[in-house]
Amino acid sequence: MTPDREPITEEELRSVTIGALEPLAERIRLVEYDPRWPALYERKAERVREALGKQALRIEHTGSTSVPGLAAKPVIDMLLVVVDSADEDSYLPPLARAGYTLRVREPRWHEHRMFRGSDPAVNLHVHTLGCPEIDRMLTFRDRLRADAGERLRYERVKRELAEKDWKYVQNYADAKSYVIEEIIARTR
Repeated sequence: MTPDREPITEEELRSVTIGALEPLAERIRLVEYDPRWPALYERKAERVREALGKQALRIEHTGSTSVPGLAAKPVIDMLLVVVDSADEDSYLPPLARAGYTLRVREPRWHEHRMFRGSDPAVNLHVHTLGCPEIDRMLTFRDRLRADAGERLRYERVKRELAEKDWKYVQNYADAKSYVIEEIIARTR
């Protein structure tokens, strides 16, 4: 969640989700940092580059698996920047052939798209070149990489929230938003 995005209601979640909603069957599972995550990201990023060629303007490893030493859900988060994320015809077919499934379409929030991949689990977030969310994601990641205190604070909050029962992963993600916003504000 960002300043221009309130926590999502179940109705809104249904409206942006492609396919069935997937309620959590158990609590959020955080694991200790795995030093293999950067190499797994590189493998997945190369696959996206091969699929999209020059259409992939930028690919970045984001999320907690991109921060050495930070516990995370064992899902590689990736950022893909394209000319226009609303133009799905330009990138969806090659991503589908590369094993990615479109799961989220948010036309009212920066035309965000999110694909799922597997082996390992991947969330591929697609944004349009120049979208302010790109800078926010990278600013947050870079701050956690550079500042052990911020990293520890974020991990404490994540662990506390992971102990709670959530209906959907998005609810857990929204609950972390306050600490993310605080860290970004201190960075700027």
